[in-house]
Amino acid sequence: MEKMWAGRTSSQTAQIADDFNSSISVDKRMYRQDITGSIAHAQMLAAQGIIPAADADAIVDGLTGILADLESGKLTVDPTAEDIHMFVEQVLTERIGDAGKRLHTARSRNDQVALDLRLYLRAECETVSEKLKSLLAAIVQQAEEHADVIMPGYTHLQRAQPIRFAHHILAYAMMFTRDLGRLADAAKRMDFSPLGACALAGTTYPIDRQMTAQALGFSDVCRNSIDAVSDRDFCVELLSALSLIMTHLSRFSEEIILWSSSEFGYVTLDDAFTTGSSIMPQKKNSDMAELVRGKTGRVYGDLVGTLTMLKGLPLAYNKDMQEDKEAIFDAVDTVKMCLDVFTPMLVTMKLHPSLMYRSAQKGFINATDLADYLTKKGMPFRAAYKLTGQMVAWCIEHGTVLEDVPLATYREHSELFENDLYAAIDLKTCVETRTSEGGTGEASVAAQIEYVKGFL
Repeated sequence: MEKMWAGRTSSQTAQIADDFNSSISVDKRMYRQDITGSIAHAQMLAAQGIIPAADADAIVDGLTGILADLESGKLTVDPTAEDIHMFVEQVLTERIGDAGKRLHTARSRNDQVALDLRLYLRAECETVSEKLKSLLAAIVQQAEEHADVIMPGYTHLQRAQPIRFAHHILAYAMMFTRDLGRLADAAKRMDFSPLGACALAGTTYPIDRQMTAQALGFSDVCRNSIDAVSDRDFCVELLSALSLIMTHLSRFSEEIILWSSSEFGYVTLDDAFTTGSSIMPQKKNSDMAELVRGKTGRVYGDLVGTLTMLKGLPLAYNKDMQEDKEAIFDAVDTVKMCLDVFTPMLVTMKLHPSLMYRSAQKGFINATDLADYLTKKGMPFRAAYKLTGQMVAWCIEHGTVLEDVPLATYREHSELFENDLYAAIDLKTCVETRTSEGGTGEASVAAQIEYVKGFL
């Protein structure tokens, strides 16, 4: 196949150089965006009198046919083509003749690829957002179904205070709502058309950039032609948002892995989302959650690789920037795959409330409430804190818990203790009396659920 840029050089590029230079294996997924952008460009050229209307009609019809043939499988992408842009133009010229050679008037591959990438990623932002909303719905479902389940809340991975299970997983819902905001922001800032910037300096043709921007659904055009072709901020910003999504999925996965272990026993994952061992028949491994956790590093690598690729580039376009697509496509694909497996894994996860409650009882996580009880009776908090610590030490020594210590023993330490202390340190009371906004009390958790539903 003759190179579309042939003319300047007289000798053929070495095959190994052709293979090294080719990006068709990566960018072929943008064929829809490339054809859509070319149709808008051809229509604008005709409207501005830059090419004959008949040629524009032939181009549009030809491109429409190519798209239909690619969609149906009648036409396949040539793996020897340099990139998807050259492939489409080559096929178009083969089908409609010289009219096809007019398509690239007042356009460069530099603004063409920037356009295709923005169009593709703008749509992917919406796709990832929809998958995140499905995950949010799954979290709300679990929270509502287990609104009264009490479990230990942790700090330093040590049992700290009693909380609702719903309260715990709703913390992840809040993270994912922020992720939705970041995706929306990324989409908003990539919503500018670079088409018409050409190689870097614009064009001498009387093009109408606003016309193509409007046709392609952009809010505006890129204001500087050099920036239009050399900007990949939108890739970095999206990669950053995707990396944070993976951070949150990874943290959630880690907790599910811990909860499903024999040591915790809080949850059981459905067989559909676990695997076994090739040698240990008793094993049921949380491999899907582990893979989500592991693939987080992959997305981080895509972000760091893109930042590193960009950091030393002079303006405007450089071939280094061909490396942007493999990284951003991989990150998008990875996040979508992880969301697709994580959501049903969460929906089908079974809880063991009695085990969670017993674990909360064993951790002295009502100690703060005992100290608060004394404080409300008039004892300074630091004194109450110390006395409560002594009571915990006594329980450990005697193999019991705060709820089962006799009142007489409590009164040996302070006459402020009365019969009402047992209600005050009951785990359910400890949960319900935390009524502050955002806390683990019933009304607060219900409000959090309603807040998340507002995003759906």
